[in-house]
Amino acid sequence: MSRLTRRSFLVTGIAAGAVAGVPAMANADPGPAASESAASLASRGLSANPFTLGVASGDPDAGGFVIWTRLAPQPLAEDGLGGMPGRRFSVDWQVYSDEAGRRVVRRGVAAATPEWGHSVHVELDGLSSDRDYWYRFKVGHHVSPMGRARTAPHASSYGSGLAMAFVSCAQYEHGYFTAYGRLAEEQPDLILHLGDYQYEYRRDTYTIPGGNIRHHEGPETESLANYRQRHAQYKTDPDLQAAHAAAPWLVVWDDHELDNNWADEVPEKPEVPQPDFLTRREAAFRAYYENMPLRRGSIPRGIDMQLYRRIQWGQLANFHMLDTRQYRSDQGCGDGYDDCPEAVDPARSITGAAQERWLLDGFRRSRARWDILGQQVFFAQRDNNAGPAKITSQDAWDGYVASRQRITQGWVDAKVRNPVVLTGDVHAHWASDLKLDYDDPTTRTVGSELVASSITTGGDGADSDPKTQPFLTINPHLKFYNNQRGYVITRIGRDQLTADFKVLPQVTQAGAEAYTKATFVIEDRVPGVQQTYLRPLDPSAARTPGVDRIQEVVDLETKRP
Repeated sequence: MSRLTRRSFLVTGIAAGAVAGVPAMANADPGPAASESAASLASRGLSANPFTLGVASGDPDAGGFVIWTRLAPQPLAEDGLGGMPGRRFSVDWQVYSDEAGRRVVRRGVAAATPEWGHSVHVELDGLSSDRDYWYRFKVGHHVSPMGRARTAPHASSYGSGLAMAFVSCAQYEHGYFTAYGRLAEEQPDLILHLGDYQYEYRRDTYTIPGGNIRHHEGPETESLANYRQRHAQYKTDPDLQAAHAAAPWLVVWDDHELDNNWADEVPEKPEVPQPDFLTRREAAFRAYYENMPLRRGSIPRGIDMQLYRRIQWGQLANFHMLDTRQYRSDQGCGDGYDDCPEAVDPARSITGAAQERWLLDGFRRSRARWDILGQQVFFAQRDNNAGPAKITSQDAWDGYVASRQRITQGWVDAKVRNPVVLTGDVHAHWASDLKLDYDDPTTRTVGSELVASSITTGGDGADSDPKTQPFLTINPHLKFYNNQRGYVITRIGRDQLTADFKVLPQVTQAGAEAYTKATFVIEDRVPGVQQTYLRPLDPSAARTPGVDRIQEVVDLETKRP
């Protein structure tokens, strides 16, 4: 990324005087980044670099995107305030049409306030569609790193194609975030993070064989200070910063941003009295907004936060970003792997009624070539039992069978051209066909699911042979499995979507190279995944004893310490 001196920032700022600039758009009260003129904000210097958490962009449309930073000269401060004084600061920002930062197209001043963790969210509009931009921030004599963003194509255009990556599950203690760094090197146009961006556990509560590689600061996250500190610790990682600076992100949470396996207003262990759980939820939501490049529509209000939303990438794709935590019915049968009668109760929902209506309406209105659901937990049926009993995860869509059936039937009835579900959560790569009736493998395929492994969660894992994976034998619609860490990068065009499943040989040591384990293609109007490449099992790779035995996979995915 280009470096910028204080003098060059000031020079380009002066040059921008002849450019029609749009200042930061004011967030709805009580927003953290209300735009104000420089005269209304006294310039107060900071002796230490406040940009220790990097920069980010997100939620792009055809005319702009959000740019983000958070001031924190002491990012791991226990009070969660990042070493910032308890007053507002003016933050200059500039957007450029070139990576060298010579051609300024927008500039302005935003307020970073202590009430919102000195975070800055600037919503840009009026930019050209389907092109790259670069941006950075300045406070006093401190200048942030440069970030790259990209606008979506115009609504009437397919654009120049889309390189989209998706990731999930980055447990700081379980390894190095090398996969984020390798993803940044791929220079995608868009990155989806599908949850478990950070983990709530205190040090050494959730461990891997041989012991954790790094350690969490602070206690289990329960207060606003705790969540702010934990987010800051994750964002100090240089590989995560590189991924944020490489492309705009679309983010949704899963469970660990608050509490393992939480459901609506119910904590993981409802049998243990937790009278402050809703206070904890409010704190977690507030910290999540403060630390993510989200638009003002996602500003939390008490215990509620609007996170499901739709992003249009021209005529090429609609991204329906879902929230399967905040509105779901509590998991059935004690939240385990069970043959659970509650799983088929039509009154239970994983999305809630309002989000379900919104999604089905989006299917009916869509004219996109690809309709992509960015969401958290396994969508296809994944039976753990070869016999007549159906043993499935009650935390996934298997625990909400009627919900899944309504959504799937909804895209079939709406004649969605190419429905694709993207998933995280389960710490392994998967690819599968989607059915209306999973119990009859001869029924037609009506969609496709791609699942990204974890960035680090679970430690190194091991290279694995899909042919020996029991889940694939029991569930013939499941087509691929691999238990290494990594990410998925896709290339989306009019005629097909190509997905490369990238893996790293280890994350317990930094610096590993990523390679493609398998490639799948989804053809236009041909639902289902087609494998085109599989790298053979490396016989010299380190093996984790028993990792391919089905029960050990299940135990890993419960994520219970």
